[in-house]
Amino acid sequence: MLSKDQKWLHYINNIIAADVYSAVFLGTYQRHMRLSKTYARHMEVMDLQKYTVISREHKVRQAIKERADIPFVFVVGKN
Repeated sequence: MLSKDQKWLHYINNIIAADVYSAVFLGTYQRHMRLSKTYARHMEVMDLQKYTVISREHKVRQAIKERADIPFVFVVGKN
């Protein structure tokens, strides 16, 4: 829990955390997710050009590789 005198700090790889230990944990977790490629089951791709939402894991990975740089294609978390 943050107290009033604590501040959020911006670390490398766009990690924002209240302390160094939290930032290291989050960075390690992100690296693990990238290497194991399990991130795709927790993501969806919303393609507003085709009016579709892509939810299946293998299709999400494919869409991220092929369509992520196209305008109006968004990668979002499933929460």
